[in-house]
Amino acid sequence: METLEAIEALGALAQETRLEAFRTLVQHEPEGLPAGEIARHLSVPQNTMSTHLAILVNAGLADSRREGRSVIYRARLSAMEGLIGYLLKDCCRGQACLPEAEINQGQCP
Repeated sequence: METLEAIEALGALAQETRLEAFRTLVQHEPEGLPAGEIARHLSVPQNTMSTHLAILVNAGLADSRREGRSVIYRARLSAMEGLIGYLLKDCCRGQACLPEAEINQGQCP
């Protein structure tokens, strides 16, 4: 992941409704959810939710597909893994210590 991609992804998630929408999509993997159902779940007007979902798609954090009259959204878990990897890639001064860091409550050896 490049710096500008990370900034766009973080910016997309830096809004409460979009963060909750992404978390909702993660909970409904791998089948995904229709936009209307996400809107109802989060108590957000459907046209507003469509805008938020478009931002997540443009940031590479979600995908959409049409099924009949519905648009089904899915979280792009690989994109989130890439973002987390980008944020942690220089952990522990470049040493490969992440698994040990997790075991030691975040402390590098």
